[in-house]
Amino acid sequence: MDLVTGAKRVIVAMEHCTKDGEPRLLTQCTLPLTAKARVSLVVTELAVLSVVHGEFVLRELAPGVSLDYVRDRTQARLLVSQDIKEMAFAR
Repeated sequence: MDLVTGAKRVIVAMEHCTKDGEPRLLTQCTLPLTAKARVSLVVTELAVLSVVHGEFVLRELAPGVSLDYVRDRTQARLLVSQDIKEMAFAR
């Protein structure tokens, strides 16, 4: 059963790296795909990334996290938004 096929927007919340420190945002998916090209936004503890034409676009960084830190932990090609900002958290 594929739950995302009819969705207009799919947001994935996940950890940026595996427990061994390996990137989870890969150049090519290594798992079986059931709904190719359906993810719109990825939110991790390090960043918020939109998916545009199959590429990750970095939109927001977590407080205290540098662009280089995220790049080092992302295997996939990473485009950086012109208006990148820091993640905002409600208090």
